[in-house]
Amino acid sequence: MKTFELGKSGVTASSVVLGLMRIGTLEDGAIRQLYTKARDVGITMFDHADIYGGSPHHCEQRFGEAVRLSAAEREAIVLQSKCGIRRRYFDFSKEHILESVDGSLAALKTDYLDVLLLHRPDALVEPEDVAEAFDALQASGKVRHFGVSNHTPAQIDLLKTAVRQPLVANQLQLSVTHAPSVAFGVAANMAGNEQSIDRDGEVVVYSRINRMTIQAWSPFQRGGPIRSIFLGDTENFPDLNVALNELAEKYAVSPSAIALAWIGRHPANMQTVLGTTSPDRLADIVPGADIQLTREEWYRLFIAAGHILP
Repeated sequence: MKTFELGKSGVTASSVVLGLMRIGTLEDGAIRQLYTKARDVGITMFDHADIYGGSPHHCEQRFGEAVRLSAAEREAIVLQSKCGIRRRYFDFSKEHILESVDGSLAALKTDYLDVLLLHRPDALVEPEDVAEAFDALQASGKVRHFGVSNHTPAQIDLLKTAVRQPLVANQLQLSVTHAPSVAFGVAANMAGNEQSIDRDGEVVVYSRINRMTIQAWSPFQRGGPIRSIFLGDTENFPDLNVALNELAEKYAVSPSAIALAWIGRHPANMQTVLGTTSPDRLADIVPGADIQLTREEWYRLFIAAGHILP
């Protein structure tokens, strides 16, 4: 599987990340089977959050109990977690960040996180507070690298007024059907067209300039208020599914793999976060990470998904 440096961290990570938000109800054996399959197909990075599983640190705890990483295996992978979402409010206070990381480490049965992301923007964020938390976590060795999730460039720049560590990643919702971060730039200055609205401050361009890795979550969902899967939805996405199926046949992979390849084709070196709990489904999707779509194929999918070219 294709790998690249995570931001400017010096950490080499797989282009596909296994997201573990849905493992809360799985038995230990099923979690181990999923983890083993992920490693077998080349995945080296695993994504958690303190809120996954309904109660604090539940999915992290299930992972820690089921996998019980050896010292050698722990060093071979990249563990990432997120904090900042609490019940009915967001919290980037120093106290919460430090408390959350301690909870994640205990649940995951590890001494350190490779990456900690701030989960969703806190409107009441105080950058100096975040900076103190990050400094303490880095000095103690509990967190090696830091980043954000669902943040705009201006929100990132606000954090940078106090945070001195490089922010290596930004986890964003992105799929071929939900791609305002990409589609806006194609149709900029087209008055009266919804696609021409800049919804996130040119976050893709910003990320490339600042060498922040974009991690695409929900890669098979249509986005917006309707979070259904576009794969196989021939009623709402007939042209897209025809294109996915034809390219799947050409490359001898599944349509899901082609949808993954569409994200991976972007020169920003985006990672894709897969949330499946099925080892077979994982093996079905991952081959797309090694497919290099042509420009014509990438734009064919882009147009078929409903985006416009001026």
